[in-house]
Amino acid sequence: MKKVFTPFIILSLALLFTNCKNNSNNAQDAIVENPSAQISDEALLDSVQRRTFNYFWDGAEPTSGMARERYHVDGEYPQNDANVVTSGGSGFGIMAIIAGIDRGYVTREEGVARMDKIVTFLEKADSFHGVFPHWWYGETGKVRGFSDKDNGGDLVETSFLMQGLLAAHQYYVNGSDAEKAVAARIDKLWKAVDWNWHRNGKNVLYWHWSPEHSWEMNFAIHGFNECLITYILAAASPTHGVPAPVYHEGWAENGAIVDPHTVEGIKLNLRYQGTEAGPLFWAQYSFLGLNPTDLKDDYSANYFDEMKNYTLVNRAYCLRNPKGYKGYGENAWGLTASYSTVGYAAHEPSERGDHGVITPTAAISSIVYTPEESMKVMRNLYSMGDKMWGKYGFYDAYSETDNWYPQRYLAIDQGPIAVMIENYRTQLLWKLFMSHPDVQNGLKKLNFSSPSFK
Repeated sequence: MKKVFTPFIILSLALLFTNCKNNSNNAQDAIVENPSAQISDEALLDSVQRRTFNYFWDGAEPTSGMARERYHVDGEYPQNDANVVTSGGSGFGIMAIIAGIDRGYVTREEGVARMDKIVTFLEKADSFHGVFPHWWYGETGKVRGFSDKDNGGDLVETSFLMQGLLAAHQYYVNGSDAEKAVAARIDKLWKAVDWNWHRNGKNVLYWHWSPEHSWEMNFAIHGFNECLITYILAAASPTHGVPAPVYHEGWAENGAIVDPHTVEGIKLNLRYQGTEAGPLFWAQYSFLGLNPTDLKDDYSANYFDEMKNYTLVNRAYCLRNPKGYKGYGENAWGLTASYSTVGYAAHEPSERGDHGVITPTAAISSIVYTPEESMKVMRNLYSMGDKMWGKYGFYDAYSETDNWYPQRYLAIDQGPIAVMIENYRTQLLWKLFMSHPDVQNGLKKLNFSSPSFK
């Protein structure tokens, strides 16, 4: 029988979970089962963050402690990958766990024990010149190929993982003896990554290298897309760092990255690879730890402003809704990479790249740029009840046009939700990552300026 809560009880529960820290890893957040009931913004944010954190806590692969690539409520995994773990998604998850520890979702002792398990896995798992693959089998640490030739080092996913590990390092480096020990082991993993190897002798970084196929993937990384963090960390490494020209000639293509243009009546300054404005994860993955606020380099006067406008382009396209999809509007927008009615797809604000699929992480993880607009989407999703709301937060994607509501999660979509909500609330992950001395040195090396290292 379905429980029914009165508005008074609902508000009392919301206040309880907003004002009290619960140190039980089985703690349940306040659940609004009556969609018309009111809940404060703070209580809603905490409820969403707490459940999404649990994807990386309760839902982690048990042997490794790492984030599962995906979780399907129905238990169906056509590719037999229920226990496949992800490097990039685990980097996001590490940051989500740090935020959860700080909020008392779990104790510091429980948190450092989990981090010890993760680091132990990474110390033994397959890596290639210190660079980790996209996927492993969680039980063994053996690589699982992302594709036929992508079965070795994935520099971009490694950078997402290192972004999380460096934030964890800063969280632990002055802590208890156990925490300091984990921080020291993280430092060794960080210094083992051979970023310079992934130049293949050129002034550009290459995404993939395989012990069987060498550089056959031949994917040089140019901007702008989700890979800004890759170049920054490559420059920041104190052991295998790349010189500044790799950034300026490779990522920025000798200035060709600057391309002032207007989309949906909104000004953008950067060239986005293959499109006028791409999926929203391009504005999120690099900036989970990297604080875009007043961040400047030779190519952008302010990364926060650029990413905010990029987000507003995505929203404006959905509001214009040129393909007439059902449900799009100010309470339902956000196109990014996710599950889709056409298979996994990188949805973007163009008629070519829009399949009528809204992905919750798109708008919610944009909350640092568009707080009011993102909260409207979050409230709308919450009002949809168990159609979109499960034990690990909002399901990955939906299409009202196709009446498509799969109960599935992806690590790389869940992670930014928890991390960006925390950055919106306290800037915790931004403060941690930006405080790392190697990160600051790398940014300065590439001629960045930021209030974080004045």
